[in-house]
Amino acid sequence: MRILIIEDNRRLSDSLRKTLMEDGYAVDAAYDGVEGEDMALITPYDIIILDVMLPKRDGIEVCRSLRDQKTATPILMLTARDGLDDKVLGLDSGADDYLVKPFEIKELRARLRALLRRDSADKGSSLVIDDLRIDPATHYAWRGEQPLDLTAKEYSLLEYMMRNTNRLITREMVVSHLWDSDQSIASNVVDVYIRRLRRKVDDPYPTKLIETVRGAGYRIHDPERK
Repeated sequence: MRILIIEDNRRLSDSLRKTLMEDGYAVDAAYDGVEGEDMALITPYDIIILDVMLPKRDGIEVCRSLRDQKTATPILMLTARDGLDDKVLGLDSGADDYLVKPFEIKELRARLRALLRRDSADKGSSLVIDDLRIDPATHYAWRGEQPLDLTAKEYSLLEYMMRNTNRLITREMVVSHLWDSDQSIASNVVDVYIRRLRRKVDDPYPTKLIETVRGAGYRIHDPERK
């Protein structure tokens, strides 16, 4: 999953970016409203974390402008203002959730997970394909009753594929969603991660779920869904 942080406090932005990358997200950062809006319009993000008090263009204006331009990406608004009218203004501008500074990182993580579930076609707490199951709240994964030992990036790749069951996932789509724009990615890195995932998710089990679409990319196949 790919996240955009629009926050002019660089210390907070860097801290959030580091934490979320350790959680397996790809994270880009913008430090003013104009830059953030431009990035949000160019790149398909899964979530935008948007500060209210920004230079050049404040978060309320950015949020309204993105919604006016039909950007449907979930927006989590950050602000030091905790008054009811401020919350109403933020939500009425098009934000999906509102978090008051200072906040605990556990709460931020929980709100991000809730927004991802809300935006997913699968609204349940777990994602399930055949006997493969993952829990986005804990980042645990199982095949049958067997826990899967996945790295953060492997888990993120598996979650991304499971949220797009039976859909073609190109290498470019994987890079766009799982790596931030500052990272230089080797041309075969997606194939490497797919091989690692197959060794853990498919190889020990009779039913194979991860398919290669020759010359195009990959998909995860749900035998119960056509």
